[in-house]
Amino acid sequence: MPEPKYVVIANKYAADIRKGVIPPNVWLPSQAEIARENGVSEIVARKAIGQLRRWGLVKSVERRGTQVLAQSDDTRISPERQMESPETTYDTESADGDEVVVDREIREVVADQELADTFGLEVGAPLVHVVTRATEGGRPISISDTYHLPGQAIPDADYLEEELAEREPSAVHSEWLGVPVGEPLMTIKQRFLTSEDGVLMTSDVSYIPGRYRAFSFRMALDRE
Repeated sequence: MPEPKYVVIANKYAADIRKGVIPPNVWLPSQAEIARENGVSEIVARKAIGQLRRWGLVKSVERRGTQVLAQSDDTRISPERQMESPETTYDTESADGDEVVVDREIREVVADQELADTFGLEVGAPLVHVVTRATEGGRPISISDTYHLPGQAIPDADYLEEELAEREPSAVHSEWLGVPVGEPLMTIKQRFLTSEDGVLMTSDVSYIPGRYRAFSFRMALDRE
């Protein structure tokens, strides 16, 4: 599903702010200018600025406009953490020692057309679907949908591809995390691949607002 236009515009400004292309204290263009530059209405431009405010990237000053805020250091989701269990990762990150609870729902499913295309299988081929829900101190912090080939719960993969970005998650993810459906969240899309780019496992993860910031990477995995 295509992202709403206001999210696309907000992501464009967010990327430049986080990279320092747009430095702190700079005033963004007016809503009218943003609307004109992107071929949208001022309502869409206003929603984009509102999204930037929710992400903590800008502030609106009455009768002056929208000003870029100084950014604290990002929390990088390191490649190594992907080889850890959620329990280990969240216990390490928890500064207050809050209890981390991870619940997994595992069931066998059959591949629909989209999954069959992703894994290079026939429609109806067996796959394993794992839904993982994590809470910290009783508060939901993440939810993921993982699909993998039978017998590949820990994939014998050569590469991990991962994209982390603000996007609209599924309604199920939004409901679990307690945010309005349609509101962009920090999400991860992962693919574990063979050296021939065969897909062994995919995972879509959504986090509560403010947990992480965006980056993408591809890494080689040491299988020794």
